[in-house]
Amino acid sequence: MDAMKIGLMLPLGADESGGWNNLRDLAMTADREGLDSVWGADHLVFRDADGEWHGIHESWTVLTAIAAVTERVEIGPMVLALPFRNPALTAKMAAELDAVSGGRLILGVGCGWHRPEFEAFDYPFDHRVGRFEEALEILVPLLRGETVTFEGRWHRAAEARLLPPPIRPDLPILIAGKQPRMLSLVARHADQWNAAWYGDPADADELRTRLENLGRALAEEDRDGSSLERTAGIFVALADDDDAPKTAIRGSTEEVADALARYAELDLRHLIAHTWPRTPDAVARLAEAAAMARDRLGVPVA
Repeated sequence: MDAMKIGLMLPLGADESGGWNNLRDLAMTADREGLDSVWGADHLVFRDADGEWHGIHESWTVLTAIAAVTERVEIGPMVLALPFRNPALTAKMAAELDAVSGGRLILGVGCGWHRPEFEAFDYPFDHRVGRFEEALEILVPLLRGETVTFEGRWHRAAEARLLPPPIRPDLPILIAGKQPRMLSLVARHADQWNAAWYGDPADADELRTRLENLGRALAEEDRDGSSLERTAGIFVALADDDDAPKTAIRGSTEEVADALARYAELDLRHLIAHTWPRTPDAVARLAEAAAMARDRLGVPVA
C-alpha cells in the first residue's frame, strides 16, 4: 500500500454541529494536525420515523468556507445529492470550488435517499438512478474539459462548457452506491467509491459483501480494479459519549490506531471518520491515531 488517507466527517446536523465556529475549528484542527480530508453530508432536512423534523447545515456553503480557512486537507461532499442541482451547474460549482481550494476538491456524488427532503423541497423522487445516470453524462465530460450536448429523458445540455475551464481535468469523482445499477455507474465513471458507515473492521461484514459486489461490477465493465480507489465511512468514539453509535470504534488512541490499520486488509485507501465527541480535542486524537496507524502499516502521509 502506497498510502492510507484518514479524514474527518463534519457533524453538520443542527443539533450536533456547535455552529459555524465549531465546524471551522474542527476543520482547522484536522488541517493542522495531519488528517488528510474534511467532508460534509449533503442534506436539506430530516424527518424521523416519529414525524419530527431535524435541521442540517447546507454542505456546499460550509465546504466553500472550509476551503478558505484550510491549506492542505482535501475537501468534499459525502455525498452531493445530484438530484438537488442541475448537473451542468454542479460541474460549474465544482470547478470553481476546486480552483478556490487550490485543487483540493473530491467531488462525491450520489442519487439521494431520504424521501421527505425531496418532497419538502419539491424535488422529484422517482427514477432517481435513471436521473442520476443521465446527470453523469453531462457532469463528468464537463469536468474533463469537454463541450457537452445531451438530450435525455430528464436532463439536457446544449453546447455546455465550463469557462474558465477546470484547473484539473482529472478532478476526482467519487460515487457512493451499493445496488447493481449504481455499482455499474461507479465502474463506468468514478475515480473513487464509498461505502458507509462502519465500526471495527472485524465486524464490517456488510462492507465485505459490498466490496465483492463492486468487484463483480468492475469485471462486468472490464475495468482494472486497481484504478478505482475504495473508501469507507467509519464511526470513532474517542471518549465516553452517549451520542456515539454502539458500533463505533472505541478504546485508547493505540487501540483506535490498530482498528484503523486493519482496514488496510480490505484494500481501503481512505477512511472518513465521524468522531465523538464533536470537539477539536477529539479530532486531534483521531489525527494522532491516524499517524500511529500509518506507522503500523509502514506507509507515509498521503
